[in-house]
Amino acid sequence: MNKSELVDSIAGQSGVSKKDVEASINGMFDVVADAVANGDTVTIQGWLKFEQVERAARTGHNPQTGEKMQIPASKAAKVTALTKLKAAGKG
Repeated sequence: MNKSELVDSIAGQSGVSKKDVEASINGMFDVVADAVANGDTVTIQGWLKFEQVERAARTGHNPQTGEKMQIPASKAAKVTALTKLKAAGKG
């Protein structure tokens, strides 16, 4: 399911206009992205957890030349499925 299909489905189930649903989804992800960028954790209880994680510096290999290279430490976003989402995947 892509974003426009998600918007259509939510609008159909909730009776809210597609425009309002899309604005809400965009707003939610903007807020989540800002919070994670600031080092905060966002939890949608039972469904998802968004957080910032730190990746340590490490040695990697250039896939074209095989040459060793140093990969610097970095920060990344991590999304974790929680109990309700995990249960939905078990069918």
